[in-house]
Amino acid sequence: MASATEALSDAVLAIAAEHAVEPVLQKLVNAARELADARYAAIGVPDGSGGFGRFITSGMSDELITSLGELPRTHGLLGAMLESPEPYRTADIRDDPRFRGWWPSAHPSMSSFLGVPIVSGRGDVAGAFYLTDKEGAPEFSLEDQRLIETFAAHAALALENARLHERSRELSIVEERNRLARELHDAVTQKLFGVVLAAESGAALLERDPAGAGTQLALVRELARGAMEELRSVIVHLRPAALESQGVAEALAKHVEVLRRVHEREIALTVQGDAPVAAAIEGDVFRIAQEALHNALRHAAAARIAVSLVCAPGRVELTVTDDGSGFEPAAPGVRSRSLGLTTMAERARAAGGALTIDSAAGAGTAVRLVVDTVAAETAPP
Repeated sequence: MASATEALSDAVLAIAAEHAVEPVLQKLVNAARELADARYAAIGVPDGSGGFGRFITSGMSDELITSLGELPRTHGLLGAMLESPEPYRTADIRDDPRFRGWWPSAHPSMSSFLGVPIVSGRGDVAGAFYLTDKEGAPEFSLEDQRLIETFAAHAALALENARLHERSRELSIVEERNRLARELHDAVTQKLFGVVLAAESGAALLERDPAGAGTQLALVRELARGAMEELRSVIVHLRPAALESQGVAEALAKHVEVLRRVHEREIALTVQGDAPVAAAIEGDVFRIAQEALHNALRHAAAARIAVSLVCAPGRVELTVTDDGSGFEPAAPGVRSRSLGLTTMAERARAAGGALTIDSAAGAGTAVRLVVDTVAAETAPP
């Protein structure tokens, strides 16, 4: 039994690193097949409408899966595992009265069967394991059943975590779209409106005041260039290519350079260390830096900003300070009214770091993030 326990532990640890539903399901069904020594295995997640939203198999070739066509319906033994939290085990699935009595033409023939529901923390059946054809034995044993039942409890938690993670990502995408919409409205739209006004003024002056028209055209050119730079700044707010290929330090340097040109402000950047950082942590660090810079430039009207990034073994530290108008972080309702502050706090938690914001009215602001990268990268999802 010790070997089965070790195999179960290894399977649980392998699945804990996944955050997306589809890879979690595939790892779950692969692990269940290996744990029970089954030739074939499947995991089904119902869609609530009499079918499976997802039905992932293990032990079947891609060609066979393709030939079977659409997802099965939740009928017979497949559906029975979704109606009750009780597992079911039989030496020959064909002897069960709920068996439909036929296989699709491309489907392999199966005999021994073990079905184990996956019960969520709320008590409802979130899915089920379907295992067939015990290797080296005529049927699955009670020990097999108990092992898969234990694994199903871990599977329920892994599946719920994956769903929550995907939901969080969806909300982050919506949040990012809203932020970009605000950026476009606040910066680019205003500059383009100025371009239109200057162009109309220049056209009106063209015949009676050529010199004045020339001045307006020069203004059009200046405003158009500013709008282009603002658009570049907004685009850089999307995950920049440099973050994917060169890391957070290079991406931050390029972003700061764009902001210097767009806003014509003094932004100092210092980078220390070149220790590698996990991509997920890099993304959160970069976004927090972006938000802190955005607040300093757009809301605090800072003249001077300093950004410091330390990438040391086991630790990442980001500091953004400005000489802007500042605010009272502890004032009632400040965080609830500021989506940016809330977003930074959420990203800091996602990265496994600690975020502090020191500010006072008229005294500027200092945003500091410290991430223990060793702890963050090994923490469970």
